[in-house]
Amino acid sequence: MNFGIPGDRSYKLVLIGDGAVGKTSIRERYLGKGFKRSQLATIGVDFAQKYTTYNGVNVRHIIWDLAGQPSFASVRRHYYQGSSAILLVYSVVERESFDNASKWLVEAHKHLRGKEWAGWEWFPTAIIGNKIDLRESGQFEDIVSTEEGRAFAELFCEKLKAPVLYKETSALTGENINETFSDLTGLMFEADENRLPRRVETSNKE
Repeated sequence: MNFGIPGDRSYKLVLIGDGAVGKTSIRERYLGKGFKRSQLATIGVDFAQKYTTYNGVNVRHIIWDLAGQPSFASVRRHYYQGSSAILLVYSVVERESFDNASKWLVEAHKHLRGKEWAGWEWFPTAIIGNKIDLRESGQFEDIVSTEEGRAFAELFCEKLKAPVLYKETSALTGENINETFSDLTGLMFEADENRLPRRVETSNKE
């Protein structure tokens, strides 16, 4: 989408996932606002925007942060419309949030079905395992491994024929936050140009 100068682009990004997995913290870190340990839960929906550049092109990211609590399901459905990409977040130290990831994709698909993006059946999607700074803390037993997260992303890519990006992040340290948004922008640029490769991208540290 154009927002002023020919060639400039504007994208609506929607953050989804269970409550307390760090969606808002990821957004705030990307906006350069740092990390708050006592982040208030999102009530219904919140949004922000950031101007950046990608390959010399001016880009506006309009980031919609949807509340993860089940009670807000009826509110969320209105905010999927017009999405350019989805960012699905789970916590690597909260297995239930990972187990619920497929439910979030079902919800998003329900409200966006019937649409295509450059011949694909789904939008560019970032699947994000957050809170990796806690993985080695010893405080949690049933953590989600990198291999499990990547396998889920690959399955989603194949099942829904979607361009998928898999990243593991830390909103606390900022690890991989900017890279996630940059790489997702790359997928959206490729989709705009109708030349998306069918693959899962990852640049996580092993």
